[in-house]
Amino acid sequence: MFRREGITPAIVEGDSFHRYNRIDMKKAMAEAERSGNRHFSHFGAEANLFEELENLFSSYGETGRGKRRLYIHNEDEAAPYAALGITPGEFTPWEDLPEGTDCLFYEGLHGCVVTPEVDVARHADLKIGVVPVINLEWIQKIHRDTQHRGYQEEAVMDTILRRMHDYVHYIVPQFKHTDINFQRVPVVDTSDPIIARDIPTADESLVVIRFGTPDRFDVDFPYLLRMLKDSWMSRRNTIVVPGGKMGLAMELILTPVLRHIMKKRGE
Repeated sequence: MFRREGITPAIVEGDSFHRYNRIDMKKAMAEAERSGNRHFSHFGAEANLFEELENLFSSYGETGRGKRRLYIHNEDEAAPYAALGITPGEFTPWEDLPEGTDCLFYEGLHGCVVTPEVDVARHADLKIGVVPVINLEWIQKIHRDTQHRGYQEEAVMDTILRRMHDYVHYIVPQFKHTDINFQRVPVVDTSDPIIARDIPTADESLVVIRFGTPDRFDVDFPYLLRMLKDSWMSRRNTIVVPGGKMGLAMELILTPVLRHIMKKRGE
């Protein structure tokens, strides 16, 4: 969409605002465990740089500038930084955002986080939530971590349970601040996510799209219902579409919103 609309984004990954690299996170987690804190996780304030994230949003809104870094997940991502000795699980140095960008595009866990100390959500012009129902989220994590990252199922379940406190207090509350939520709902039985043999496919899902304030972006529901075959309205601000149409739905909904934001930016 950015490319088609001629928009140049400054892209920021949420992982880059974790407080600890992979090794230090394991040490911090072990220390928390010894002190009786069984809820220490990547979802919470203790393991993230919320203040720095809010400063970035604020700085970019005022000046179009700010700083970012990258978190290196694997060997492929580490290859361009071999000369700097950066390995998977580490961060690149902080650097200035590219100049001449039109918008800041943040993809991560904490784009709408609000705590007594920070309010990241107030700085964003458009807040989009993408969330599976929780059983589907568990299935996806169990499959990813056991089949692609080499973890045992028991270890994955320990992680899920350890994160639950922060999930409830830092992740879930963000969805009341979002402008648009895309929630994938499987239409197959996910009652026991621990024993699920596979992840429900897009064609085995529906996507519930909820608009916080439809009038703000002049959402044309009749147009969307015509363009998205087999979709329907479940509430006055909610449209349900087949899972395989999620990408198309995002393009149809977000393209005019991006145009609106760019127009207001120009004014």
